[in-house]
Amino acid sequence: MQTIQAKCAFDGKAILAEGPVWDADLGKLWWVDIERYLINRWDPVSEKNESWSVGCQVGFAIPTTSGDVIAGTRKGIVRLNVESGVVTPVVDPESDIPTTRFNDGKCDPRGRLFGGTISDKRIEESSLYLFDESLQPQRVVEKVVNSNGLAWSMDEKTFYYIDTATRKIDAFDYDVATAALSNRRKAFDLPHDMGKPDGMTIDSEGMLWVAQWSGGGVSRWNPNSGELLAKVELPCSNVTSCCFGGENLDRLYITCARQGLTPEQVAEQPLAGGIFVADVGVTGKAGVKFAY
Repeated sequence: MQTIQAKCAFDGKAILAEGPVWDADLGKLWWVDIERYLINRWDPVSEKNESWSVGCQVGFAIPTTSGDVIAGTRKGIVRLNVESGVVTPVVDPESDIPTTRFNDGKCDPRGRLFGGTISDKRIEESSLYLFDESLQPQRVVEKVVNSNGLAWSMDEKTFYYIDTATRKIDAFDYDVATAALSNRRKAFDLPHDMGKPDGMTIDSEGMLWVAQWSGGGVSRWNPNSGELLAKVELPCSNVTSCCFGGENLDRLYITCARQGLTPEQVAEQPLAGGIFVADVGVTGKAGVKFAY
């Protein structure tokens, strides 16, 4: 197994950094600090980080083809105008469940939005939703505890999904023409001694990169065989998500958190909450923008 060391690229000291998305048009990284209610855009060249508050917990933020940002929050799906800072509510499919909020989200290869929720009570009251061009929600996976990592295979025929509470990575058959999911099955488990599976991305060779909450890194897996191929190590325990970025899409950007650490652990992990980067020897895809 290959072992790779990640380096801190931006010492953001976020409480709960999550949801990195590489914007190839801008050459910048979008990410959120869930607990500070912030959508961020970081420039790896100038090292400048811009922030916008959405007024409540925000689990994901994805740039759109129209120039604004679509985000999943405690109050449902919203749109952020980055020029004015105005946040416009769109739809909240779980307005009747006060103990859930949106967590991870991503667009499929055609620019459709998938977003899932997490239960504060860590019970099966959350769901994964598909949003159509008018942003009307369709529940596609039910009885979820903590909707997390999402990825699509390079041939667009398989959708990979994580409900963190199950400690496994699932696969679905995916119809890219209709966005229909079918034939759910387990691809592989994340062993208990590696933490809990969180965010996820896929590389050009079809291998999955899974962030390890309380596992101190990101691991690379063959989803067909379940073989562990590599691990990127961070000096931080609670690793949350990852994405490919950079000019050649060959750099793995990684988010992590201070949340869940004791004051003593924070002192031992001063870079927790930063943005890390690793050269992993393989390429991936830029983030897909929401197409509506």
